[in-house]
Amino acid sequence: MTPFLKWPGGKRWFVTNHADLLPKKFNRYIEPFLGSGSVFFHLKPKQAVLGDINADLVAAYQSIKDDWVEVERLLETHEEKHGEAYYYLIRDTEPRKDIKRAARLIYLNRTCFNGIHRVNLEGIFNVPKGTKNSVLFDTDNFEEVSKLLAHVEIHASDFEAIIDVAKKNDFVFADPPYTVRHNVNGFIKYNEKLFSWKDQIRLADALTRARKREAKILSTNANNHSIRKLYEERGFTTKTVSRFSSISADPQSRKRFEELVIFSNLKEE
Repeated sequence: MTPFLKWPGGKRWFVTNHADLLPKKFNRYIEPFLGSGSVFFHLKPKQAVLGDINADLVAAYQSIKDDWVEVERLLETHEEKHGEAYYYLIRDTEPRKDIKRAARLIYLNRTCFNGIHRVNLEGIFNVPKGTKNSVLFDTDNFEEVSKLLAHVEIHASDFEAIIDVAKKNDFVFADPPYTVRHNVNGFIKYNEKLFSWKDQIRLADALTRARKREAKILSTNANNHSIRKLYEERGFTTKTVSRFSSISADPQSRKRFEELVIFSNLKEE
């Protein structure tokens, strides 16, 4: 099942190249940094608790769950009216109803420059119009997405509250915001606005608590010595993976695109 959004730090590459790292059996699936939900759509769990701090993103999932037909109808309208002036009109409008917020987010995500989701210091989406004009894709199947979400809890929430519901044999997949462009030098400095070091510690502690409750844990992060130390000192196993199936021959490029997988209570250990 193809994710309906393109999101910064999305894990389509991960499920394409490293799906073998994911557990085969678990009770509930728990994801506190939902984004495009690549791992969720790959696993298609029967029970799940999904969360994200982005309220518009959560509204998109909830609206497709509750009324996918209306979401699709609104997207059809956006596609009919799409153009330079219309794009900026919608970009500068903030609908009150969740279902209109959902359609707006999907529309902007598919027609903005490079599918980048970026907001300014006031939290306002400010990405210019891109070159793509298609709002509805051949891969869209909102009805199937709605069916998959039917038995899923979706929350606009800080990650800690989502992870803290994990119990024995639940599977927690945690993919916090981070950039790999500064894996070696300046990692903390360049990631501070995305996800602070205090948040990294909060996440590591929350995952440690879940591990003690015998939940299965897999988390992705930048391949940086500070991150490895943070988790290895807490008893987690770490593994370096490549973002691409074929690794560059250039050592510097290869190091730049390596990422860290952190796990515990998985059979693969």
